[in-house]
Amino acid sequence: MSKEICKNPSSLWARFWLWYDRHVTESLVLTAFIIYIQIPHMFWNADLYLQTDMISRVHPVLDFFFYGIDLIEVFPMINIGFLIYSRVRKSGMKNQIRNG
Repeated sequence: MSKEICKNPSSLWARFWLWYDRHVTESLVLTAFIIYIQIPHMFWNADLYLQTDMISRVHPVLDFFFYGIDLIEVFPMINIGFLIYSRVRKSGMKNQIRNG
């Protein structure tokens, strides 16, 4: 973290992290929703693996939806990285303030 980012709160980078910190709750709600829709996806995937065809291969649109759930897992992965970086950044800024 460069000192110019901490000293210049009007920089784009600093404004982004201020905005992100204000919207962490909404971000966590979205992440929770994506994680919870993994439950039906898990059953669909097990059905594919066991080849019972009770849930999978019933309709191509349904299969496309359940397969697509896998692809949106990328967003929670990015969000977790953002949360970790945001907390590390905050603790680093607090240490800089304490140490002068």
